[in-house]
Amino acid sequence: MADYTHAENLADAAQLAEMLRVIFTCPKPTVARIQGDVYAGGMGLVAACDMAVSVEAANFCLSEVKLGLYPATISPYVIRAMGARAAHRYFLTAERFDAAQALRIGFVHAVVSAEQLDATLAEITQALVSASPNAVKECKTLLHDVAGKNIDATLIAHTVQGIASIRASADGKEGVQSFLQKRKPAWMEDVPR
Repeated sequence: MADYTHAENLADAAQLAEMLRVIFTCPKPTVARIQGDVYAGGMGLVAACDMAVSVEAANFCLSEVKLGLYPATISPYVIRAMGARAAHRYFLTAERFDAAQALRIGFVHAVVSAEQLDATLAEITQALVSASPNAVKECKTLLHDVAGKNIDATLIAHTVQGIASIRASADGKEGVQSFLQKRKPAWMEDVPR
């Protein structure tokens, strides 16, 4: 990339930005399976996912400033994932941090041994497939619509409309009825336990 023209760099950055946007806005849940070190653009990839599980041995680094760069394209996702305060430190210092620190700052959701990685991911995916597909899709939209917004009349009206709509949806009605009737909801009929 050092030999790219400005136009070539712009096109390359736009492709990365689009990939991250597609992952972040994917209507299906996304889970990062981290089995090794995560640096620079990889941090954006992890941050764009809904959930992240890391092995204990993984290290993380926003290394851009050491290369005379900065993490512009990945910044919206990384800042949301780790918070602005942690981002200030790690964007500016390019310090490596371990998986335990990634967990403390909220960048990953779980840190496990390499032997536990697949089992932990299986638990998460089982929980995801046990939920209403429509509710999960709508919940992802809700998270994007609500996170970081001021709690004001507009936001409250949006959430009131949202719960009314989801309650009236086919999955909403089925979920409540199956709970009251003490049976599995229809979307669970083909899900192995």
